[in-house]
Amino acid sequence: MAADDRTAFRGASFTGADFTGARFRDCDLRKVKIADSWLTDVNVSGLVGNFVVNDVDVTAYVEGELDRRHPERVQLRAMRTADDYRAMWVTIEQLWAETVARAGRLPEPALHHRVDDEWSFVETLRHLIFATDAWAGRAILDEPAPYCPFGIPHGSYPPADAAALGIEVDARPSLAEVMAARGNRMALVRGIIDGVTDSSLEQVSPRLPTPRHPDETRTVGSCLRVIMVEECEHRRYAVRDLAVLEADHTASRSAGDHTARPAGADQAP
Repeated sequence: MAADDRTAFRGASFTGADFTGARFRDCDLRKVKIADSWLTDVNVSGLVGNFVVNDVDVTAYVEGELDRRHPERVQLRAMRTADDYRAMWVTIEQLWAETVARAGRLPEPALHHRVDDEWSFVETLRHLIFATDAWAGRAILDEPAPYCPFGIPHGSYPPADAAALGIEVDARPSLAEVMAARGNRMALVRGIIDGVTDSSLEQVSPRLPTPRHPDETRTVGSCLRVIMVEECEHRRYAVRDLAVLEADHTASRSAGDHTARPAGADQAP
């Protein structure tokens, strides 16, 4: 669906329609009602609130289960002081160090592979590079054009507008290039957080994250919070997909080992 057609289905009604295998991405599904329908093997992700299934609001269950699996979410919501922000960034650094080490045990081509058409591991890092450039480099540090040329904006960001920022969304950087840029951005945020105070968290950001963002007041603290939410949520997605890549890699190696064995190798002499 083209950007100009985003409101085409507002108020629409579908009866007897077959959406088997349909994909909805970056869609506004507020106030959608689904009744008398088959919802089997359905996967829903995004901002979930007041989510009612068969007359049961499952929102609290979903949020509670996510908090149990990813306790950094609780720490993130509890941030108030500059020390809280520093402690949160330490947690993020540790989590990502573990995740990168885990990814490093896979062959590099796997890290460029998309699982279920989601961003690859490398593309996820490229998006976090962009998020840091926008919310730290530009919004906090007042740099007019801090964007890495191979960063990736969010999915609905118009390609022409990304190109105007000097971003090549279709670039194919190597893992080493992405890791180097990612390391620089992590260090950038670390430097900001090391120097932040309770009062400076309330300072108003001098620039919009990108020219397309709404012109509204944002504080240093709110910009840092956006960065940390991005870090936590995209790590969650990355870990989810790494599990699939690891299983595929293990299966591939097992199949290779099996086919490489000579006939009769499993038989006792």
